[in-house]
Amino acid sequence: QVQLVESGGGLVQAGGSLRLSCAASGRTFGNAVMGWFRQAPGKEREFVAAIRWSGSATWLADSVKDRFTISRDNAKNTVYLQMNSLMPEDTAVYYCAADWVLTALSSLGGDYDYWGQGTQVTVSS
Repeated sequence: QVQLVESGGGLVQAGGSLRLSCAASGRTFGNAVMGWFRQAPGKEREFVAAIRWSGSATWLADSVKDRFTISRDNAKNTVYLQMNSLMPEDTAVYYCAADWVLTALSSLGGDYDYWGQGTQVTVSS
């Protein structure tokens, strides 16, 4: 059974940084695609970043590509989202997602079969 557990959220002032972690277990990750999404109150879920478990391919949304970085540590079965220069509009619940069927990185939440419980990020102005 696949489990994704996010951590690292919290309250930070604008301009600050946070690093989110997604610890994955329950399956060999091989060529899995891992994604980060976020959802702010009253808004639809939004793609943030994606990475393939093997290789170097990454994809970041235009709204965050100059401020966020996605990476992974295969030995720890963990995917990270480093968030710098945070802005109040980054406030949201951040979710980690995984899929083994995808053959390419995807920004569509419906393409991912497994999701974590989410971690709250709040950026104060």
